[in-house]
Amino acid sequence: MIEIVRNDRRKAFAVTGTVYPLGSPYVPPMWSDFDRMLDRARNPLVKDGHGRFELFTALRDGRPLGRIVAAIHDASNARHGTSRAQFGYFDCADDAEIAASLLAAAEDWARERGMVEIAGNFNLTAMQQIGVVTDGYSGQPFTDMVWSPPHIARLLAANGYAPTFPMTTFEIDLASVEPRLLLGPKQQAILADTDYAWMPIDRRHFARRLEESRLILNDGFDGNPMFVPPSAEEYRFQAGDMMWVIDKRISTVVHYRGEPVGAIIAIPDLNPLVNAVGGRMGPAFPLRFLWHRWTNRRAVIVYQSVSRAAHNRGINGAMLYKVATALKDAGYTTLGGTWIADVNGPSLRQAEKAGARPLHRLHLFSKPLRG
Repeated sequence: MIEIVRNDRRKAFAVTGTVYPLGSPYVPPMWSDFDRMLDRARNPLVKDGHGRFELFTALRDGRPLGRIVAAIHDASNARHGTSRAQFGYFDCADDAEIAASLLAAAEDWARERGMVEIAGNFNLTAMQQIGVVTDGYSGQPFTDMVWSPPHIARLLAANGYAPTFPMTTFEIDLASVEPRLLLGPKQQAILADTDYAWMPIDRRHFARRLEESRLILNDGFDGNPMFVPPSAEEYRFQAGDMMWVIDKRISTVVHYRGEPVGAIIAIPDLNPLVNAVGGRMGPAFPLRFLWHRWTNRRAVIVYQSVSRAAHNRGINGAMLYKVATALKDAGYTTLGGTWIADVNGPSLRQAEKAGARPLHRLHLFSKPLRG
């Protein structure tokens, strides 16, 4: 018999350790992040009235075998003229009954609140991990990337969900990248122009750089599908802990005549460390963290953005040159790139120019809600 329990974060966190075998590419979130993100009293999405969510966990004989979060991003629906619910954190055993029970719980919750469609994975917002892996299952994900086994897409399809909004994540072998080849005349002119200043994201100026990067993100991504500009509190809630892992050599905010116009946020890949500790901070975590910092050679670009008024100047390419050069000089050998949608032709072309190869293929899965 299946029991569905609500808002039990500990049982939900335990699911993946039960259903995904050791050695799979799946990497759990840190428990502290999972706990606070799904705490409605702490998450600004709910606290500030921008959205709501409910966490469901499926138990069989007391064993947690699946989880899903049903959510409504009211600010997104208002901005985009939709009546869409979202599901996220959907992980379960390869068990048709468990999957059907979880998806039905999420659909009923959304239907009761007047939604006409449900889609996912969205781990609460489009600025967090999104998508369901549909190809490239053997690829080891980087920080801020989703990974799901083949049965997740299959179980969604069996329950009436259709794949939509195709995306790709990327990986770059930095040894094969020659940063100078990223430079054209526009990029060379920017690098030579003293009106541009390249500001590192370091701990001393972290709060200021974080806010600048938020403003650049909100402006540069304004027209993107599904995008909702995060408030200062939402952005700090999601990215504030980055201060403890940031490598000031590999991220930058670009100023033009004193005004921030571009940002590229790259961080060391924490997934090998998180995997090694099972997402929990035990007594040995500080030593493991220091060892990881010493030995890690993987990094990931979380996002890059340029203010709309500064588009088509070559700033993106100049930033990528700066960061690629800094990564190689700092000893990093592999760079990951989080999802780019198929509809984003310019970003896909830039990834190709940088020597990126596809890592995972992802889709959103959607379903109309009837009755």
